Amino acid sequence: MEVRVRPETLKPVNGGDSRLERLRQLLAAADVEVGGNRPWDIQIHDPETAQRILGHGSLGLGESYADGWWDCAAVDAFVDRVLRADLQRQVKNPEALLLAIESRLFNRQSLARAWTVARQHYDLGNEFFSAMLDPYMVYSCGYWAQASTLEAAQEAKLELVCAKLGLKPGMRLLDVGCGWGGLMRWAAEHHGVECTGLTNSRQQAAWGEQRCKGLPVEFVLSDYRCFEDQPERRFDRIASVGMFEHVGHANYRRFFETMRALLHDDGLLLLHTIGKNDRGRSIDPWMERNIFPNGELPALSEITDACEGLFVVEDVHNFGADYDRTLMAWHQRFEATWPQFRERYGDRFHRIWRYYLLACAGSFRARSNQLWQVVLSPVGVGGGYRRPLM
Repeated sequence: MEVRVRPETLKPVNGGDSRLERLRQLLAAADVEVGGNRPWDIQIHDPETAQRILGHGSLGLGESYADGWWDCAAVDAFVDRVLRADLQRQVKNPEALLLAIESRLFNRQSLARAWTVARQHYDLGNEFFSAMLDPYMVYSCGYWAQASTLEAAQEAKLELVCAKLGLKPGMRLLDVGCGWGGLMRWAAEHHGVECTGLTNSRQQAAWGEQRCKGLPVEFVLSDYRCFEDQPERRFDRIASVGMFEHVGHANYRRFFETMRALLHDDGLLLLHTIGKNDRGRSIDPWMERNIFPNGELPALSEITDACEGLFVVEDVHNFGADYDRTLMAWHQRFEATWPQFRERYGDRFHRIWRYYLLACAGSFRARSNQLWQVVLSPVGVGGGYRRPLM
């Protein structure tokens, strides 16, 4: 794909347009200047940019960036300031409203649509993701409490999950949304656990099976709603890391009912998910169109409502600020290796993914998005659950 309008071919915008002046005023409240020279200031190249942003909110902002209509040296810092100033509430966002209405009327994450995100996102190419991620191919937030590199942060996160679940040799672990199998590989190598992973991505399963040869690790191409039809399968522990964002509010209860049916009474479930601060059907239309179709972030209250009567909430751990550092590390690797992928994916893809990684980093920096690890037990841990100190 090619950039529809290249920045170098466009004339600078003058200040006479009322829509541009309105945009200037809005951004000034976030300490962002149009045409300024600070890293978070923006440079506008197309005269219709202000109208596109003011008329279409986050979709107009992201699409106009992807098309080369504006630039910013530090998109992450720009988004951080915009979110902290709560500017998104002052701009029209009709596409977001339509998505919110649609999500109330329809199940956007139905079984028939469950494989869409794998085809559009996770099957982009194992070579592409391996250039951006760590050796275990972990595509979720790292744990940076004592880490200084992406590799160390992801290994610390994998060990944190295993420690919270209290894994012991001989246990059976189900990884729902296992990706490339990094958690299962770590658990099998370091804790002697037998692992089964569910994924909707054929490319992820193929890559993981190669890396996990000789280990007691099984990949199953299945949606979690199909897997529940196998009553002979029961597990000591269940983990779901970075998958719940694809479940959708219409299916939250079904998800936890399925997990309860698959888990022994004395088992534990660890849910690792990005979340939002307020409940409601807010779906970002730019992310929906370009990155994660049918994605939806839960509020913590929606999680606890959905598991009520099925699980005891033993522990909630928020380390969302660590996602900022994780995303910036991914972005650094993405840019460093981009030349080898340019011909395959094209310049517009490059701008889309740069915007995705940096804008998400800014959203976590602003604490607009969160990252929770929630530990759940079916009947409560006798004597109480103690989070391991790491």
